[in-house]
Amino acid sequence: MLVVVKVGTSTLVGSGSSIDHAYIRTLCEQLASLVADGHRVILVSSGAAAAGRERLGFTSRPTDIPSLQACAAAGQALLTEAYAEVFSEYGIPCAQVLLTRRDVVDREGYLNARNTFERLLELGAIPVVNENDTVSVAEFAFGDNDMLGAIVSALVNADLYIICSDVQGLFTANPQRDPNAMLIDRVERIDAEVSQMAGGSGSSFGTGGMATKLMAARAMIAAGIPTVICQGREPSVVKRVVEGEQVGTRFEAPEGSSREKAIKLWIGLAEVPQGSLVLDGGACRAVLERGASILPVGVIRSEGTFQAGDVVNVVSEKGDLLGRGVTRYSSDDIARVHGLKLEVIARFMPEKEGQPAVHRDELLVF
Repeated sequence: MLVVVKVGTSTLVGSGSSIDHAYIRTLCEQLASLVADGHRVILVSSGAAAAGRERLGFTSRPTDIPSLQACAAAGQALLTEAYAEVFSEYGIPCAQVLLTRRDVVDREGYLNARNTFERLLELGAIPVVNENDTVSVAEFAFGDNDMLGAIVSALVNADLYIICSDVQGLFTANPQRDPNAMLIDRVERIDAEVSQMAGGSGSSFGTGGMATKLMAARAMIAAGIPTVICQGREPSVVKRVVEGEQVGTRFEAPEGSSREKAIKLWIGLAEVPQGSLVLDGGACRAVLERGASILPVGVIRSEGTFQAGDVVNVVSEKGDLLGRGVTRYSSDDIARVHGLKLEVIARFMPEKEGQPAVHRDELLVF
């Protein structure tokens, strides 16, 4: 089994403001045990900026980008040292892999990254992955490592994605505010009702919250990769999840569901959306229930500025994110043709004859 494990900053930091090396040891011991059992493991680790603040002497999180990137650079070295030290006791090589979205937006870069992971796993190494915060800018940032872990999971065709968090999983309400909130064991579809259960932002150390975890889980359901959100500091939690114990919340498509093609996953996960297409109710149902292409007649409007060939979000009129796809029309074109049938469009835009707004082969439906 190929397992991708993502650990968040709030889990790594623990109760204080510095990296908890005792926790890193217990995590590495679990991963080493999985390797001994014949599993292959990739670790997606946050915490570089928090570790770097400690190493560089900052008493609080800096607010300027150069200082944040300096903290990330120093912290990456510290984290890699900490992981490598424990893994070496078990004879396991540790390899650092730093990615930006720019690295995987390009199809060739995406394939090169996949080849690197495959070779490292063949050599018995545990890749330790993080976003390359020292060079990332907003346009090419993953936003949080929950989605980075999802992209890595899809890239390597993982069998299981585990998100180690500071919460037990998805609850029916915020358990800190509602004593009647109940943990949800299993989710097969992330709809508006499930999304509303997600809380707000993460801790003061991390960047993600439950909403970002749900976005990653939604992508993994489309990819056919089971995902578990669990409390990362529970004893042996990673090993227990891999062994099949019911821990946290498991997100998995219904039995018999098919995996999306790799090209669709690349479009939906790696590419940066340049805008949105807002669909009417009929078009939403056609996309969700029949896997249809998106026709201009079902588009209410576009948002943002984009060109033909760009990736755009596909949303309902209520704002629900349905998926992502490659648009065959620019935003200017959509302003002219939305709500029109293809035969009408062909009269004044013959080059678009028969062209859907987004073809179903280039659409990842969440």
